[in-house]
Amino acid sequence: MKTIEKAVQSEINIKKSQFICSLFPTKSKKESKEIIQKLNHQYHDATHNCTAYITNDGEGYDDNGEPGGTAGKPMINALRKNDLHNVTAVVTRYFGGIKLGAGGLVRAYSKSVLEAIEASEIIEVEYYDVYNITFDYSDLKDIEREIRNSKLTIIQKDFAEKISYDLVSKNNRNIKEIFEKFHNKIKVNFKNKQVLKKIKWRINNYCSSNWSFPTPQRGHTQSSGKSSKSSPS
Repeated sequence: MKTIEKAVQSEINIKKSQFICSLFPTKSKKESKEIIQKLNHQYHDATHNCTAYITNDGEGYDDNGEPGGTAGKPMINALRKNDLHNVTAVVTRYFGGIKLGAGGLVRAYSKSVLEAIEASEIIEVEYYDVYNITFDYSDLKDIEREIRNSKLTIIQKDFAEKISYDLVSKNNRNIKEIFEKFHNKIKVNFKNKQVLKKIKWRINNYCSSNWSFPTPQRGHTQSSGKSSKSSPS
């Protein structure tokens, strides 16, 4: 599978209409909807905020007032064409006063997403089984030696009353079996499956919700009817 490394934004202008594509990695429909809501708030004065997403638990799109099939569908088709997963696209349009027609809208929304994909860093990802281990500080040296010898990757650490690590195996080995010899010193539990970046020796969680985009400079592309969701096409 493929996704994007981090959030990107690109902009194109077609017949005085401004199309701003915000593209970012997302793991679930819930996460997509949360980010879409944030962008809708950020670009509340836009003529349209059209969306498309493909995530672990589903996919969908929304024309957001544009004629049916002219915005969201070409956007999601652009994601599929590039074999992208766990990604959400929002194209913000500020109507410039010139109608594009149905065909022109399809080409504009598709091009907007493709331009953002072109500007993205594409990475390969895979599903991995994530295990959590909990142990005493006195056993830290032995546990970390076993982690190195077994070529496991720590994706999260927590130091509280006890030490807690979230681990994955490059080859999806059963981590419970690896730590059987420490059964009286360590607690091992399967946590969940996660989509993580695939690289040779280390695996990094690729998705972060700490993103923001600047407010666009619109100038001549903004029309007086900018907040309407049913502008001319």
